[in-house]
Amino acid sequence: MKEFILLLAEMVNSIHDALFERFGLTMTDKQLHFWVIGIIGIVAFFVVYFFFKLIAQMKWSITILSFIYTFTMMIVLVFAIEIQQALTGGDMEFADAVVGLWGFIVFFLIYAVLALIILAIVKFMRRKK
Repeated sequence: MKEFILLLAEMVNSIHDALFERFGLTMTDKQLHFWVIGIIGIVAFFVVYFFFKLIAQMKWSITILSFIYTFTMMIVLVFAIEIQQALTGGDMEFADAVVGLWGFIVFFLIYAVLALIILAIVKFMRRKK
């Protein structure tokens, strides 16, 4: 995990240096972050907006959107825990984060199967009446 974060930091530094060298930008780090994160954020917003509009038209839209939101929150939580472990001298492993996320997916799938079974039973009972 530590190597992964160091790789990401190196990639960001390389992009930073390339922008300075190629375009002669004389921005401070804060100005560069303002523009780059702002542009990435607004592009991400439009992509998410487009896909969420499509999802909103589906039958299980609230469940799908709830899963996406929760999964995103779990990613942030898992990586925050891993970073905290690294800062306190523990082992920071990407595999721990992946296994934690798999735990959420498995529990969600169990919920989904149980919910579908209950829904099928309710529909079957209504037909019998």
